[in-house]
Amino acid sequence: MIGVDWGTTSLRAYRLGPDGAVLDRCEARLGILAVPPGGFAEVLREVAGPWIAAGERRILLCGMVGSRQGWVEAPYLPCPAGLADLARATIPLPFPAAEARLVPGLSCRDRHGVPEVMRGEETEILGAAEATGAAEATFCLPGSHAKWARWRDGAVLGFTTHLTGEAFAALSAHTILARMLDAGAPHHAGGFARGVRRAQQGGGLLHHLFGLRAAALFGEIAEAEAASFLSGLLIGHEVAAALEEGVSPPVILVGAGPLVARYGAALDLFGVPHRAAAPEAAARGLHRIAEHLP
Repeated sequence: MIGVDWGTTSLRAYRLGPDGAVLDRCEARLGILAVPPGGFAEVLREVAGPWIAAGERRILLCGMVGSRQGWVEAPYLPCPAGLADLARATIPLPFPAAEARLVPGLSCRDRHGVPEVMRGEETEILGAAEATGAAEATFCLPGSHAKWARWRDGAVLGFTTHLTGEAFAALSAHTILARMLDAGAPHHAGGFARGVRRAQQGGGLLHHLFGLRAAALFGEIAEAEAASFLSGLLIGHEVAAALEEGVSPPVILVGAGPLVARYGAALDLFGVPHRAAAPEAAARGLHRIAEHLP
């Protein structure tokens, strides 16, 4: 089969064996925002054409390709939702070259009744959960819109979203803070830890943000570490909010690279056990859902 994780800015496609092993992969900067109207089928043919020619006839897609701005809008599936629920809720796509289906996203409401949504992360969670084997767990998926999901007995019970990555991009480029930090500076572990520790103090995020400006004015934080401090401050407030909601440690970090490492460092400072999920969770999740398709 072919699995496709199609997001806002990029596309990742996998050719998967009967056991879910990744036989081949393709990654391109062909996110949904780069696809012209009516062009999704053509892009999929371009990416998956060689695998289809080799005999693959089933394609399963997840991510923002199922959003209102994507190929076809797939209705959100309310939580709690598990593997069989997602498989039943997949919808067909107009793609004559193969049987193509789309995984829906999930929705829930937070404890105050405010709606939450995700697309693509539900598939990563399913893939990561298979490897953990835990009956109950908390999954953290860092990113522009970081997710914290509660998992129990094979289902996503609910989740919260934090605009952390996007907030960092906006604050570090388009506010007064941009004048006193170097957004391109190498990661500064000490500055990051200072930011996380500041987030553990009272006063609130907005007050803490202005405190970064004041500390820079008084020479108490160097320009080279200010961006890392800001990152630690934002991630620290995110972790604090997640802990307030309640987590089931160890927290499973889903993803790769420096950002996941930063979340691990922040969790260490909060004293929360954590571990990284196995790589390519989306590919494993797509394979698991495909096994339950009719």
